[in-house]
Amino acid sequence: MSVEIPRIIIAGTGSGTGKTSITLALTAALKRRGLRVQTFKVGPDFLDPSHLTLAAGRPCYNLDGWMCSREYVQGLFSRVAAEADLAVIEGVMGLFDGASAENLSGSTAEIAAWLQAPVILVVNTHGLAGSLAAMVAGYAGFEKSVRLAGVVANFCGSWQHADGLARTLQARPDLPPLVGAVPRGRLPQIKSRPLGLVTADPESNLTSDVLAQLADCAESCLNLDEIIRAARTAPKVISGKSLPQAAPSRVNLAVARDKAFHFYYQDLFDELSARGCTILPFSPLTDTCLPEYADGLYLGGGYPEEFAETLSVNEAMLASIRAFASSGRPVYAECGGLIYLSEAITTLEGRCLPLLGILPVQTRMLPKKKFLGYVQAELKAASLWGGPGMMLRGHEFHYSELTADPTTTAEGWRSVYRLKACRNGAEQQEGYQYGNILASYAHLHLASRPEAIEKFLQHCTNTAGQWSP
Repeated sequence: MSVEIPRIIIAGTGSGTGKTSITLALTAALKRRGLRVQTFKVGPDFLDPSHLTLAAGRPCYNLDGWMCSREYVQGLFSRVAAEADLAVIEGVMGLFDGASAENLSGSTAEIAAWLQAPVILVVNTHGLAGSLAAMVAGYAGFEKSVRLAGVVANFCGSWQHADGLARTLQARPDLPPLVGAVPRGRLPQIKSRPLGLVTADPESNLTSDVLAQLADCAESCLNLDEIIRAARTAPKVISGKSLPQAAPSRVNLAVARDKAFHFYYQDLFDELSARGCTILPFSPLTDTCLPEYADGLYLGGGYPEEFAETLSVNEAMLASIRAFASSGRPVYAECGGLIYLSEAITTLEGRCLPLLGILPVQTRMLPKKKFLGYVQAELKAASLWGGPGMMLRGHEFHYSELTADPTTTAEGWRSVYRLKACRNGAEQQEGYQYGNILASYAHLHLASRPEAIEKFLQHCTNTAGQWSP
């Protein structure tokens, strides 16, 4: 069955054009008008979705053409957006930037083509005049499957400047119109850090006042009616397969969720719940023990280095997790979770703070990023996700490294991933496993691989039973 889902993609000519702020402003304004807005983020980003979730008042979902198949992306989009009045999709980097220099894989353009979604192009117009038309013409004609529906001139100098930019596009009937002009300094500043924006925090970052300022900016600087009309020109999409109603609970999964650990893909929790997995959130920062009746433990990514001292002195929680790991129940840790699982972390200031000590190696922070990019994990041996030969895709982005190879520092640890970088094909032996404990720097996209989720839940079921912290 085909359904109408008005949708629009906010893309940039490159990183730093302000598309995140524009997307937030548009979302806040549409929500204030009473529309149910469903947001999405192209790519593997965890930070922008936290802001879009707050702005829309409903969870944001990632759409990634390299980690996931076209069928999965289309199904996820139509399922999640079906009950919304309009879907707003924030792009990644520049419109045509992605995993490959030769094709659209992993790019915003790929998602635009797959979803047949009109694109609003955000351009940094500081110092631009007639050249805007030439730039837009290049983007509009580069890929036939991608349709530009409008242009937002960000960082423009004045309303006179904006008027000139509008006229340079009007002079070319084949180009999309200017649907917004945002003067420099008009949008409120949102805090950032090396990995991107600071995680949305309604108490200190994306407050109700900031959201109101963003909505005000959209109302005064964007042609909202024209953007809504453009969104409604999107053709019908095939209705996605609905997730089954949550099955009776068969497994309880403790998930670390606080300011130190919050890098998770929302569709993973949807899939887990549909398969009878009850999510038990807890805070390694403030709680003193794991939730009761937990059959598995998931330590996701985040910023444990920012809270290393607090994590280090929470001895009750450290003891609780150590006891859980010793019980034989599954423990999965990725990126920030891997750091937490290690013996200690050395900060950029040179402080060495003890952590869980389950992974028999230390970690250290680096002044520059260690790795950024997509990765493919081929399972070399039986693991929590499946058997040898299974392929999983994910993404890495971290400013830390292990001080040694865990497989050489303690007996029983082995690497079960053959991890291949998409960017240059470089391979490394990773995915450190000991019994039912698995740690990796890779953020795997597991919701798109239901057989891997099912295997993990089977491991949890096989060791299930009341566990007393």
